[in-house]
Amino acid sequence: MEFVATCLFGLEKFVGEEIDALGYKRLSTIDGRVTFEGPISAIAACNIRLRTAERVFIKLGSFFVGGEDAFERLFEGTRALPFEAFIGRDDSFPVTGHSVKSRLTSIPACQGVVQKAIAKRLEQVYHQSWFSGGNLTYPVEFFILNDEATIMIDTTGTALHKRGYRPASNAAPLRETLAAALCKIARPRENVLFWDPMCGSGTIAIEAALLMTNTAPGLKRSFLSEKYPFIGQAIWQEARETAKASIRTDCAFEAYASDIDPECVALTRANVSRAGMDKYIKVFPKDALTIGTGGRRGTIVCNPPYGERLMTPAECEALYRRMGQHFATLDAWQIYILTSNENFEKLYGRRADKVRRLYNGMLRCGYYQFFKSQSKQK
Repeated sequence: MEFVATCLFGLEKFVGEEIDALGYKRLSTIDGRVTFEGPISAIAACNIRLRTAERVFIKLGSFFVGGEDAFERLFEGTRALPFEAFIGRDDSFPVTGHSVKSRLTSIPACQGVVQKAIAKRLEQVYHQSWFSGGNLTYPVEFFILNDEATIMIDTTGTALHKRGYRPASNAAPLRETLAAALCKIARPRENVLFWDPMCGSGTIAIEAALLMTNTAPGLKRSFLSEKYPFIGQAIWQEARETAKASIRTDCAFEAYASDIDPECVALTRANVSRAGMDKYIKVFPKDALTIGTGGRRGTIVCNPPYGERLMTPAECEALYRRMGQHFATLDAWQIYILTSNENFEKLYGRRADKVRRLYNGMLRCGYYQFFKSQSKQK
């Protein structure tokens, strides 16, 4: 079977590597999605274990929809796909989708054409013209890029970044999937203290602990396709048992999650407990501009305010200057900072050793990486 794993722009590399690690074959990668193939059990394994993907879809097929008869091509191409292999006579199939660089610019019109084509296909198979939709729901998504349409069925339901450990969050939450990618780039280690000194709701520290202990991010939640009869509960049970058996219970990883706001500290403490990571994460109140090394090796990963929802732009610029001044005293520590401010390096007072472009929601951000000792650079 072919599948599509979608993700935030910039995270495709990580999604692909996670798919490789699970033993599946990558077929193609474009912005925001990785196509791969594997057995039906990949649905359960990927939903439970992928850290940086947003959704996993069953890919039914792709076809060209360009030309003057674009809507007719969309209809016929969709109708030719084997929906009856998944959707029963009493099931519903709501349609959503996106269109990029195509003459088919009207999403509502495309939705209508795709839904009509599916209904026509099922009508021919089940010999009925009315579908009550009282049983299961199979969300269908189309994606049209450069007049190439791909039709898919969602297997995830609630997006994968919703791990279940964060029912509430602070005013500017960081998506869990992005936090997982930030941690991967920072390469946490067991013998190096990992610290988020502006922890907010604790997402970065939690994702680091999940990564280091090899705890599958989807172990404590359910997925829409668990109800799909063509998968079977045995596959889901085996996937969960395999994921549990892979957890590193002997991990010596240690993380700090601190914040100047007591409410954030309380929120983080509750989220850490829900995630089952209390053993690895110490949560406490502290001003990020007063932290010290304590003679230890360390890595800082943080997502400070951007001036969008927390602080004003001027307040953020002042914060970045003070961060640069204080973090310079942590000379041997590696520091990773995510922000949307294009002038961050100038404000921080130091050129990053590397900058990776990522998206926090719709905001284009830089992930500024400082991993070389300043004394060695001089």
